Amino acid sequence: MEKGIFFSICLGLMGWVTQPTLALPPPDDVPEEVWRTEIITEARSPIDGELLTAAEYAQLKAELAQRSTPPELATEIQQTVFILKLVDLWQTLTPF
Repeated sequence: MEKGIFFSICLGLMGWVTQPTLALPPPDDVPEEVWRTEIITEARSPIDGELLTAAEYAQLKAELAQRSTPPELATEIQQTVFILKLVDLWQTLTPF
């Protein structure tokens, strides 16, 4: 019985001492929905980091895509990767 009274007194004192907090953002904070709808009109170059307009950035990305070719793996490595994926699939399907 004494523990319950002590617990009640402690809870009452904690409620009296602590200040209520609000779970609201500051009033000058921009909502996330506004940031999601914002149209980005400038970007940075992936080469040297200089500021570009959206059109310049798109043109640079297209040029970089034309220049770069994906690396081609040797057929032996491709076969090894395929076999490893099959082994992984087999281990997933079988419990032993």
